[in-house]
Amino acid sequence: MQPDFWNDKRPAGVPNGIDLDAYKSVVEVFERSCKKFADRPAFSNLGVTLTYAELDRLSAAFAGYLQKHTDLQPGERIAVQMPNVLQYPIAVFGAMRAGLIVVNTNPLYTAREMRHQFKDAGVRALVYLNMFGKLVQEVLPDTQIDYLIEAKMGDLLSGPKGWLVNTMVKQVKKLVPDYQLPQAVPFKQALKQGHGYEFKPVKVGHDDIAVLQYTGGTTGVAKGAMLTHGNLVANMLQVDACLSQLDEDGTPLMKQAQEIMIAPLPLYHIYAFTANCMCMMVNGNHNVLITNPRDISGFIKELGKWQFSALLGLNTLFVALMDHPEFKNLDFSRLKVTNSGGTALVKATAERWQAITGCPVVEGYGLTETSPVASTNAYGKLARLGSVGVPLPGTAFKVIDDAGNELGLGERGELCIQGPQVMKGYWQRPEATAEVLDAEGWFKTGDIAVIDPDGHVRIVDRKKDMIIVSGFNVYPNEIEDVIMAHPKVANCAAIGVPDEKSGEVVKLFVVPRDGDLSVEELKAYCKENFTGYKVPKHIVFKEALPMTPVGKILRRELRDIA
Repeated sequence: MQPDFWNDKRPAGVPNGIDLDAYKSVVEVFERSCKKFADRPAFSNLGVTLTYAELDRLSAAFAGYLQKHTDLQPGERIAVQMPNVLQYPIAVFGAMRAGLIVVNTNPLYTAREMRHQFKDAGVRALVYLNMFGKLVQEVLPDTQIDYLIEAKMGDLLSGPKGWLVNTMVKQVKKLVPDYQLPQAVPFKQALKQGHGYEFKPVKVGHDDIAVLQYTGGTTGVAKGAMLTHGNLVANMLQVDACLSQLDEDGTPLMKQAQEIMIAPLPLYHIYAFTANCMCMMVNGNHNVLITNPRDISGFIKELGKWQFSALLGLNTLFVALMDHPEFKNLDFSRLKVTNSGGTALVKATAERWQAITGCPVVEGYGLTETSPVASTNAYGKLARLGSVGVPLPGTAFKVIDDAGNELGLGERGELCIQGPQVMKGYWQRPEATAEVLDAEGWFKTGDIAVIDPDGHVRIVDRKKDMIIVSGFNVYPNEIEDVIMAHPKVANCAAIGVPDEKSGEVVKLFVVPRDGDLSVEELKAYCKENFTGYKVPKHIVFKEALPMTPVGKILRRELRDIA
């Protein structure tokens, strides 16, 4: 479909295009916003709030340190390996201002995964939290890393409070294993050494790489998607355009005042990186960083301190919050946007969320390779459950068959995306790039989708996860959606396993909510809800399912177990 097919299908107030020349780089967006919104809060965490002016000053000091005390040249790679703490945006924006390429690194990586990423990206500097020092020491000899900058949880808290937090983390909670990295420069010291040094602005443009974002590795070896300044700026402007949607009273949905956005998803993951780190800047919004979203009681306590207007999450997180008895007592009067991404949203979860908070959950769609947002639903009453909405302004979708031919509306095929947010390619992997990106810039997603006549797009499954039972296609998402509506089911995943009779059959892994769910009861429920070939032949109860740090179920690991 051509981009103009969607022109009359977007809600009132959302433009059909964006001005790509509005900003030359992420750095320009950042610096402009820091001046324009100087006195506004930018990020809050652990009881500390940084204004845009403070973020500007601290990131400039970090950039100054990198230019003055290292021999890193523009275009070299710096890895940032931290959870959601204030040091993260300081390091990321500081590194970009120094002209470096940021390599977002998951703090929960194993030594094997860290080695692969650092070597593959040719990382020369690493900013990490001291909790991960032991792993850093282990992998360091196998990398090209010359510079280590070590942060501690309490770095940005005032004197005694910072010392207390660091002591608690190390001595009481025992979260910092012993290690020896005498060459590491403390984060606070780096800021001190860079402060007052006028860093030299580096000229970067749309084609320059801003971030190497490694794809989860759920499809084989993890590859670095090259996201340029142009990609990220485009996605910022596209998401901002969608938030221009007019409310029923004719005012823009998210631009009446400074919005308070809750950020529980890890900033090192592309979804939160773009939404919470990048998009929030354009309008000077305020992000509340949640360092440990698994501590649901602590998370809810933090939510109680803010009149928040937006929350970014995914199915697993929404369920965990709603299952906590205190959640329903929060003030949701300002909540206008709940966004779900990363994995399919379950209908039962969305309905329950709306009943408790009064705010519909809006599902969008994207991938690491699309910076990440490619489509989104309208907000409020116009949102359509079960659809990922329509492509963002300036973006085109099409579905193709196995031979590469474009299919019509209502037909099921592999989804392809074209737009200014589509990556430059995979870092140093021309063959892998050529497999997914054609000469016209169409990116093959590996997801199976249907484009409805009214322009809404439905993702029906991953190409690789499809199960074929006696020649019939079975889509795991459909099975999981129905099973999740069962009141005694907390989580589930469906995979295909070999079967002599039908080629493949459905195997279902289930995490029960309580002890009195039986396999017989679940089988009867399946027979009631599915046609014969879709009914799971094997049902296994488990205490937990393997997941990525963002909460996506790792079906591949379940296939390995099976």
